[in-house]
Amino acid sequence: MNKDIVLKLENLQTKFKVGKRIVHAVNDVSFELKSGTTLGVVGESGCGKSVTAHSVIQLLPKNGMITKGSVTYRSKAGELMELSSYKRNGKDIRQIRGQEIAMIFQDPMASLDPVYKIGSQIAENLLEHEKISKKEARARVVKLLDELGIPEPDKRYDDYPHQFSGGMKQRVMIATAMICNPNILIADEPTTALDVTIQAQILQLMNEVQKEHGTSIIMITHNMGIIAETCDEVAVMYMGKIVEFGLIEQVFNDSKHPYTKALLKSVPVLGLGKGTKLESIRGTTPDASDAYEGCVFEPRCDSAMAICKSVEPGETCLADAHCVRCHLYEGGSK
Repeated sequence: MNKDIVLKLENLQTKFKVGKRIVHAVNDVSFELKSGTTLGVVGESGCGKSVTAHSVIQLLPKNGMITKGSVTYRSKAGELMELSSYKRNGKDIRQIRGQEIAMIFQDPMASLDPVYKIGSQIAENLLEHEKISKKEARARVVKLLDELGIPEPDKRYDDYPHQFSGGMKQRVMIATAMICNPNILIADEPTTALDVTIQAQILQLMNEVQKEHGTSIIMITHNMGIIAETCDEVAVMYMGKIVEFGLIEQVFNDSKHPYTKALLKSVPVLGLGKGTKLESIRGTTPDASDAYEGCVFEPRCDSAMAICKSVEPGETCLADAHCVRCHLYEGGSK
């Protein structure tokens, strides 16, 4: 694996058993995360973004199973799939999870324990992975809280989650993820339910963390605006598949897949003429437990052809790693 590639997914497939149904959440996903860069993963709710992230760090519920593919974290660490809790009682993957690869979860209210002090919840990750005293851990946590803009950090260390605002809770989540200085930070909808001012502050904090520590970031969101502001590359997901991948400039300025184009047309643009309506994507996403032939986006696609109904499109790489899964581009650029 290239020394500049810190994480590599190859043909990852994750399924869930729901009663008698099998839900295909992640279907043959492959991508590489480069050192010190930010990769955006974008798509509608339910497209498989979060499940992909949870598969990487082996945090799937009991009914979830990785059925195919590999996840490699740095060449020396080997494949994370070989560090599965099912194979080695979770010891090896826990050494990587939190210390080497950390995650900012989507909902701080659900992720923070209401009966434990904020500081002790952050310090727990540090005490788990490093041989350090509780006094030293407290000092490290207070310093990080201060760097993240939380006033009176020594006092707030002993406060409980209900004493923090939404924006402050999200800063605590960032602190929990960053306390061990991980090489990779996975941010799952880190600004959900925050107003735009706080959103901007949180994204700026993450940018500063990346510059200071050289952290590689996977930014998971449905917000194309956040992707445009923060990411170097972007993977567009639909129904568990990456349908388009490329540099931000390629995907935003020369998008190829009809789904990517539809997503961009649904984003508010400053200066949009009065009376101009945003476009919506017609139809609804299909049931992920249903078997299908051809392109899964075909029922909603304005550019669908006869072949789309029966043949699943393969990946076509156009230029400079700009790749798309669409019959329109097979055989070259259009």
